[in-house]
Amino acid sequence: MPPGPDRLDATDARLVQALTEDPRATVIALSQRLGLARNTVQSRLARLESGGLLAPFEARVRPEALGYRLGAYMTVQVVQRSLEEVASALAALPEVLEVTALSGAADLLVRVVAVDADDLWRLTEQVLAVRGVERTDTALALRRYVDHRVAPLLERAAGAETPAAG
Repeated sequence: MPPGPDRLDATDARLVQALTEDPRATVIALSQRLGLARNTVQSRLARLESGGLLAPFEARVRPEALGYRLGAYMTVQVVQRSLEEVASALAALPEVLEVTALSGAADLLVRVVAVDADDLWRLTEQVLAVRGVERTDTALALRRYVDHRVAPLLERAAGAETPAAG
């Protein structure tokens, strides 16, 4: 598949790899490191940012640093045809980090954080009070074994235009 507005090519992948290794690298440093013209690096970064292909900087901030030591995942069952409204209401809660639509028994997977168990109880009550929410089920996140990552995918993309077959 050729690179498009929603796909990184090998040069984009190398650029993002370099940024991952040194997030504070200047455009000039990146251009020297990758052997690209400064304007090329600058235009590619602008395209990646404006196209939403790079996550916002806030994704790097750990909730624990803000006092939210408890993480949990809620599955939420929603009244038919209420997904958009429920998702919008959940997005208004600061402790809701992600909302993902699912197939299967649950309609939404909601990643939340809380200060402690009492705070999680309060948050659960808020979610249950959202119009259109029928039921929730909460699982505490005890330990993360693999942090969010895309480095292996970047390495693959930087080395070849297509993923290697199994």
